[in-house]
Amino acid sequence: MLAMRNHGYALAVSFCFIILIAVSQPTDPSEVNALIDIKKSLIDPMNNLRNWNKGDPCASNWTGVWCFDRKGADGYFHVRELYLMTMNLSGSLAPQLGQLSQLEILDFMWNNLTGTIPKEIGNITSLKLLLLNGNNLSGSLPDELGNLSNLNRLQVDENQLSGPIPDSFANLVNARHIHMNNNSFNGQLPYKLSNLSNLLHLLVDNNNLSGHLPPQFSMLHGLAILQLDNNNFSGYGIPSTYANLSSLVKLSLRNCSLQGAIPDFSSIPKLTYLDLSWNQFTGHIPSNKLSDNMTTIDLSNNRLNGSIPQSFLYPHLQTLSLQNNLLSGSIPSSIWKNMSFSMKAKLTIDLDNNSLSDVFGNLNPPPNVTLRLSGNPICKNSNIKSIGQYCGPEGDEVAQNSKNSTVCPVQACPVDNFYEYAPSSPVPCFCAAPLRVGYRLKSPSFSYFPPYTTRLESYITHSLNLDIYQLSIDSYAWEEGPRLRMYLKIFPSYNDSHSNEFNKSEVHRIKGIFTSWRFPRTDFFGPYELLNFTLLGPYANIIIDSERRKTSPGILAAAIIAAIACVLAISAIIMLLIFRRQYKYQHKISRKPSNISIKIDGLKAFTYKELALATDKFNSSTKVGEGGYGNVYKGILCDETFVAIKRAEESSLQGQKEFLTEIELLSRLHHRNLVSLIGYCSEEGEQMLVYEFMPNGTLRDWISGKNKKTKESLNFGMRLRIAMGAAKGILYLHTEANPPIFHRDIKTSNILLDSKFIAKVADFGLSRLAPYLDEEETPRYVSTVVKGTPGYLDPEYLLTHKLTDKSDVYSLGIVFLELLTGMRPISHGKNIVREVNVACQTGIMYSIIDSEMGFYPSDCLDKFVTLALSCCLDNPQERPSMLDVVRELEHIIAMLPETHETCFSDVSLCNSGKMAPSSSSSGSNVTREDQHLMSSSYVSGSDLVSGVVPTIVPR
Repeated sequence: MLAMRNHGYALAVSFCFIILIAVSQPTDPSEVNALIDIKKSLIDPMNNLRNWNKGDPCASNWTGVWCFDRKGADGYFHVRELYLMTMNLSGSLAPQLGQLSQLEILDFMWNNLTGTIPKEIGNITSLKLLLLNGNNLSGSLPDELGNLSNLNRLQVDENQLSGPIPDSFANLVNARHIHMNNNSFNGQLPYKLSNLSNLLHLLVDNNNLSGHLPPQFSMLHGLAILQLDNNNFSGYGIPSTYANLSSLVKLSLRNCSLQGAIPDFSSIPKLTYLDLSWNQFTGHIPSNKLSDNMTTIDLSNNRLNGSIPQSFLYPHLQTLSLQNNLLSGSIPSSIWKNMSFSMKAKLTIDLDNNSLSDVFGNLNPPPNVTLRLSGNPICKNSNIKSIGQYCGPEGDEVAQNSKNSTVCPVQACPVDNFYEYAPSSPVPCFCAAPLRVGYRLKSPSFSYFPPYTTRLESYITHSLNLDIYQLSIDSYAWEEGPRLRMYLKIFPSYNDSHSNEFNKSEVHRIKGIFTSWRFPRTDFFGPYELLNFTLLGPYANIIIDSERRKTSPGILAAAIIAAIACVLAISAIIMLLIFRRQYKYQHKISRKPSNISIKIDGLKAFTYKELALATDKFNSSTKVGEGGYGNVYKGILCDETFVAIKRAEESSLQGQKEFLTEIELLSRLHHRNLVSLIGYCSEEGEQMLVYEFMPNGTLRDWISGKNKKTKESLNFGMRLRIAMGAAKGILYLHTEANPPIFHRDIKTSNILLDSKFIAKVADFGLSRLAPYLDEEETPRYVSTVVKGTPGYLDPEYLLTHKLTDKSDVYSLGIVFLELLTGMRPISHGKNIVREVNVACQTGIMYSIIDSEMGFYPSDCLDKFVTLALSCCLDNPQERPSMLDVVRELEHIIAMLPETHETCFSDVSLCNSGKMAPSSSSSGSNVTREDQHLMSSSYVSGSDLVSGVVPTIVPR
């Protein structure tokens, strides 16, 4: 009887399974198999594609897979779009991509893919967007890609592709954007591309192309941007027929080994940007005036002779570069004389190293004009007033800083959850959570951005159907190309309900516009690319794919049929199993406490009762701090030892295995500048970590003056010593910990001070294991979801999701700036790095130094400022390693007078007024005659507990 019953159960389950298979696979089986093969060829370290083995691609909303809403004529749903950008994928592109026969968008941008581009992609004749830029793809472009007659945009830039550009690309008759820059393509630029009558933007700069420029390109009457810089068209000139490119806005042929005369482009009505620098052009500059739209004319580093044309009168001109030629005669002052400048406008005229001997008119350009004449005979003409100021070395330009007169209360906006004040909001101090977007203009038609910021903001917000105040261009930087990279913050509208956050559908709508290139055409700003769409704070748990899509009616109907067919049989089986197998154990299991432990030398497994007793049942009076993990309590153990107990809130609980793994990892960390883990508790459903207690609290409290226990403050010497301690602790994590660790959340509130003010780095809750550097093929970064604290986050990590040791260096640099100024990283819309940079460049650095720091030697302070700013450079490669930071701090400390050395161990002495001033308020250097240099050994093991010299080279 029992056997028959079991067979019945099996039959019922099999029946339901067959029905489910029949009705819940609406996607074309060949496409399902293709997707499975595509995943097999990829390496997915972030496990982004974890749901690609569950259910049906269209019905189950596989990550990055988008399907048509209706079935095709074959009765199946088909994949329409494949979005897998910025997922830190490696591996290769599978040939099975060619089986996605109705695909319209293929997006693998900004991953780490290697190998070649499969020729089978050429089978997808429905494809409109092929986006493979920002990978490490190699080999040649398959001829078969020329079969993609519906293709609108081809982006294979920033890879390692080589070989010739296939002639078959002449068949891409619907192509409007072809971006192949920054590869190693060689050979002749195919003249047959002139057949592409719809082509708007052709970017093939930074390759190894040779031969001549095809004259037939003059037939591309719609072409707006032609960018071919850094190729080798040696021995050839620019075809005169290019003057017939009537729609051309930007022509950039920099460093192409071009020769001959410069054609007359005065007949091109929309021309805005002309760069022919670093070639071998000879003859005169054409005298006919170019378009009034000109912003940039760069003819530098050629062999041009004759005089500067009087026709150089352009109302929007920003850059005129004619340096390093053979020009002679007089400089026409009309270039700047009749121009009307807005407050943001700027004109740079570089005429260095020519044979110019005089000026036609008065040499008195307005303040907005930078004129450079060094290396010309005119610089020796003493009869020209103030000639010297235009003939000296180039000075550094002072960074512009926008001032926000509105002062908003810091505490009212929870920056720890990635909220901040919207700088342009019509409502003062409007606190909201912005979306963060990495955005780059690939070929802009200007050379100086500030006059066009408002215009770009208007263009972006209009394209996104937002108000202009909702967008803030947080930062921007010019890159090689030149390309303009920027970091956008998009704020919710103040008028919406719950308007301090975007709702999910709005997040999906905005990202959808970015990723599908639905922005209106603009040739002035040129083509853009989405570098990153980062979801932080309240948006961190939004899953774009599952939230954005709604199940189609056909898929929904299939699911309903499956549910109705199986519900009775399944429910009967479940009810029987519940009554027979679970009831007698239910009561026992529900009351069984979680009490799994491991034995680790030197680490104690505390009971819940012990820690409750130590904190008076976690009384609020014993609470000394809180964070994202939970609350921190001060406890007294039965042996009178003071401890800090970190108790996880219910929302922060990990799985038991993960929690014990973290404990085992933390137990290996032993250094005098890391907070020591004493034990843990994992029972009664709790997860608690027990650390040594730091009686002097956090560095943040001391800098902000919140420490109420004492009126003393930290003097300069103490701050240096604290900086040194934090740096040594982090150096240990990078080079001596086993395995090495990136901290990921270095900030002043995570640097604690013991009774002797020794700095100890704490809170490894966001830490990530670092790659071993002795593995040659291992990348020197960890790909991870962005986490950390606003203001301390490395901008490169924020944009690329690539965490390196230099990310910790950046965060520590912010800590150094806080030690120097007392400012917060972000306050009232001001960024501490920007503020200190401007202060240094304008010579007012000493005015922003924290007044609570007392006296300081100016030479030591200058070195500390320089070190802090070098840690905060945008380019991670330009930042020092943590080992270099430690060495430089030791050098600075060695320069301190004896009085500061005494203060390291006696806070009261430092603040009692007994210490002799070591620097005047004007910042003059102290007398060094009686200084006693502190002894300091050259860093080896960075005071490591083990005393072993690091064997892993710091990054």
